Amino acid sequence: MEQKRHGASREQWLGIAFIVLLILQWSRASAQIRYSIAEEVKEGTVVGNIAKDLGLEMNALKERGCRIVEGSTESFFHVNQNDGILYVDRIIDREKACERSSVCLINLKTVLENPLEIHYVTVEVLDVNDHSPSFSTKESRLEISESVLPGLRLQLQAAHDPDVGQLSVQEYKLSPNDHFRLEVKDRGKDGKIPILVLLKTLDRETKKSHKLLLTAIDGGKPSKSGTTQLFVDVLDVNDNMPVFNEETYSVRLEENAPVGTTIIQVNASDLDEGSNGEIIYSLGKNVNSRIRELFRVDSNTGEIIVQDLIDFESEESYEIDIQASDKGSAPLRTDKSVSVNIVDLNDNTPQIEVTSFSRAIPEDARLGTTVALISVLDKDSGLNGKVICSFNEDVPFTLSPSTQDNMYSIVTKSPLDREKQSIYDVTIVAKDAGVPSLSSEKSITIVISDVNDNSPEFSASPYTYYVTENNSPGASLFSVRASDHDEGHNSRILYHILRDGKENTKMHSFNLNINSDNGDIMALKSFDFETLKTFHFHVVASDSGTPSLSSNVTVNVFILDQNDNTPVILYPLSSNGSAEGVEEIPRNVNAGHLVTKVRAYDADIGYNGWLLFSLQEVTDHSLFGLDRYTGQIRTLRSFTETDEAEHKLVILVKDNGNVSLSATATVIVKLVEPKEAFAASDVKSPAKADEENNVTFYLMITLGSVSALFLISIIVLIAMQCSKSTDYTSKYLQETNYDGTLCHSIQYRSGDKRYMLVGPRMSIGSTIVPGSHANTLVLPDRRRTSEECLRVGYTVRPYYVQSG
Repeated sequence: MEQKRHGASREQWLGIAFIVLLILQWSRASAQIRYSIAEEVKEGTVVGNIAKDLGLEMNALKERGCRIVEGSTESFFHVNQNDGILYVDRIIDREKACERSSVCLINLKTVLENPLEIHYVTVEVLDVNDHSPSFSTKESRLEISESVLPGLRLQLQAAHDPDVGQLSVQEYKLSPNDHFRLEVKDRGKDGKIPILVLLKTLDRETKKSHKLLLTAIDGGKPSKSGTTQLFVDVLDVNDNMPVFNEETYSVRLEENAPVGTTIIQVNASDLDEGSNGEIIYSLGKNVNSRIRELFRVDSNTGEIIVQDLIDFESEESYEIDIQASDKGSAPLRTDKSVSVNIVDLNDNTPQIEVTSFSRAIPEDARLGTTVALISVLDKDSGLNGKVICSFNEDVPFTLSPSTQDNMYSIVTKSPLDREKQSIYDVTIVAKDAGVPSLSSEKSITIVISDVNDNSPEFSASPYTYYVTENNSPGASLFSVRASDHDEGHNSRILYHILRDGKENTKMHSFNLNINSDNGDIMALKSFDFETLKTFHFHVVASDSGTPSLSSNVTVNVFILDQNDNTPVILYPLSSNGSAEGVEEIPRNVNAGHLVTKVRAYDADIGYNGWLLFSLQEVTDHSLFGLDRYTGQIRTLRSFTETDEAEHKLVILVKDNGNVSLSATATVIVKLVEPKEAFAASDVKSPAKADEENNVTFYLMITLGSVSALFLISIIVLIAMQCSKSTDYTSKYLQETNYDGTLCHSIQYRSGDKRYMLVGPRMSIGSTIVPGSHANTLVLPDRRRTSEECLRVGYTVRPYYVQSG
């Protein structure tokens, strides 16, 4: 029944504690949240609603990664990210969690991400009366001489109760007897000490031993108790107790004092003689095990000696009970307390803890962006525990102190640029204010993540390439290259040709294609220098970032000529299209007489279009000579009666290319009598009229009249053509700024199309055969009129057309 009552009382106490918890859990101190719970509560017990107390929305908890960071390795609580309620994770034993502490506080850190925030939560664990007082032994023996006078005070073994405050030992009771009474000495944090006081003199002959029951009672409701048996043996004679020379003993001891250091020497005297007056020293019966580990007392000299490491951070002071006892048959003992105050030394380096850390930060982060939260702990006190943090190098970050002591935020202080530096190895130095000062370092690596802030850059601008005509279709001609200082997708470059509709699509857009991955440019068909000599286009390089950045470059392409065009004979040219002609000259001409001029054209340029003339076949080498540059055929001597009337000349026309191309023309020279030659001269060019030396005066007048009428006709036709706007250009010549000799420009019509021929100056009356590829000059046809001969004086390059 008594156990049931104790169980019901305990449940009532737990209920009262829980009600107190609900009332006090919402209280706050400064910027912290503070809750209270009773120890031994069940797992899953609600401690408090962190989200509500912090003013956070429920749906933001998961997104911001709310979590609990505890200072110790043990975890007693967890927070539900769905509702923000703090729950007990496992049963808390206050006596284990907060040993020898009057107030049990568990400090938690609540960390929220995006942005980084830290809140401090303190949970006070309230003690419940779950332990009974207990003595270290079930029974103990005391020896008291019969000669001892009443008033003897003997310190008894104190009971131990793990509970604290009012729930610890509050009183002692001694079983009723005639010789002893019990006093209780309050030692503050060391608890209450029972003292046995002798009321009247003992008589060994009456009673040799006294049996007493000592009961320790705590302050719980209901209270709990523990007992021990005391056996007092009555000894004979030794009636003087040792007496200490000092009323109080107090000493200051620096922490970390070497083992073997004597901190103080106590001295006691005994008026008895012999063994009853000899004194031995020892630690008191109530000295706890920790003090026994740290200190020992020399039994003969009374010196208190350090025998283990003294640490101010573990305990700031000690009360050491020293017992002086004589060697009598019934030893007499006297107890004295020695106060040892520990002096703090700066022996603890600051400890740096990274509470929360964003390993990667974008390079476009705003100034003041939080990178990490760090906390610094120094176990020393006073100035020895005052810590200042800094960086040991110049970095674009700064340490911003928090409102909480020894808390710092690492924030950006200047703009970041990943392309200049992508990783920062930051070393944090924590230095205390002690003398000498102690410091510690901690390195963290901050990675700068890339954003797409760099446009692609071409290796050259503009690009200029020279491409030989007749290239292989589909083969790579050249390439453009761009680089991007960004990384990953932001630096992946794709190429394309800009087609805006304004450029000549026939010139390059239709002919060119580009590999979007590597910038190689290929032609879909071969280039023809005679059709297209130069062009340009634009290539755009775009990266794969979001949003994408791009740049463009102009590519200038110059087509190089190859010797791929055979010389074309313009004159002589027969009506059937063959390069043959008949020239009639008087037999009586002198040496140097111009027989005719072979005219040829090559569409190539430079040496490829430079034509040379040579006689490949001639009936009489002594009669005719050929100018190798102009193609003029002249007589080398006067004709004789024995010379044949008809001579065949085969002229070879070849260019000066590396692989020379050539064509041949055949000229039949017929010798006629002077009278016949004059009749034929009516249709010849006025340019040959001055070579006729033997015409009569009347024939000259007639020829001059005809020439004047012809010139007037030419002028009228030119005026009529100039009044018309024409856009027709030569099929073979695309440029109009040629700087060679003067040539004829002849236009003709074939069906509904109009053509223009540019060639060397030809004789008046020559015409064009529409089927002769628009570049072939034929012999004069008297059935044609000279109205088809148009504009004179067109300028061409000398290496295109051989001029006389």
